[in-house]
Amino acid sequence: MEEQKKIILFDGVCNLCNSSVQFVIKRDKKDIFRFSALQSVVGQKLAKERLIDTSEVDSIILIEPQIAYYTKSDAALMIAKSLSGGWPLLGIFMGLPKGMRDNIYDWVARNRYQWFGRKDSCMIPTDAEKGKFLD
Repeated sequence: MEEQKKIILFDGVCNLCNSSVQFVIKRDKKDIFRFSALQSVVGQKLAKERLIDTSEVDSIILIEPQIAYYTKSDAALMIAKSLSGGWPLLGIFMGLPKGMRDNIYDWVARNRYQWFGRKDSCMIPTDAEKGKFLD
């Protein structure tokens, strides 16, 4: 596993999460991120190593190997800060109370399948994307 790469664990059957992964891939101009579905063997291993209960946090986790991991709104905002374009400006929302940010995040996460749908299985990366996935 590439130690210097940040790892995004995501819900592999969630349409919103899969669209978000595609969004990040397109804006990851510095090739910072690698991806793994939470449902995969690698995703489960990485979560377990960090004692993350995936029944409690089941939508997005950002891992910076040897440094830290982030969940919920912290993960989303830390990812945005690493993207090209104006997306790092979203970091200003880190100034809001974490509880407030996470409540909004949890509301979207609770409704994501209803609003955006879900797949029967995890996404399959294209040949061009395969090197970005750890599974």
